[in-house]
Amino acid sequence: MSVILTRHAIREKAFQALFALKSNPDAEREAIYRELLEVPDEESAVIPPYLEALVSGVSDKQTEIDAVIEANLTSRWKLSRLNNTDLIILRLAIYEMNYIDDVPAKVALNEALEIAKEFSDDESRKFINGVLDPVVEKMPAETEETNE
Repeated sequence: MSVILTRHAIREKAFQALFALKSNPDAEREAIYRELLEVPDEESAVIPPYLEALVSGVSDKQTEIDAVIEANLTSRWKLSRLNNTDLIILRLAIYEMNYIDDVPAKVALNEALEIAKEFSDDESRKFINGVLDPVVEKMPAETEETNE
């Protein structure tokens, strides 16, 4: 049996998977996905493709994503100084902004702030907004029309 997750829920699971992988880089992704999705065994596991796309994408593009983060930090901040929670939220949002065509940058920003509300504190949420807002401003203008 599979549960259908919203994109927001998938983003939260992607955040949790990336956090687990940062803590234990040798962990098996499939096992992390099954645990997060509360799936007892491999045979019954239906991993949402968007979850795999986010986790793989952030992992594969981490160097490029980190360069964007560093370019948008103030002079007193360094990437190494960021806590893991904030760093992973930033990576996830920037990946969606830069590499997922059907996610408007402002949606990725808002989703990052929602994840920060869930997994971090108000100061971190403000910090994340301060880093991501200039990224959104530099993005090409998006049209108001959406394909629904």
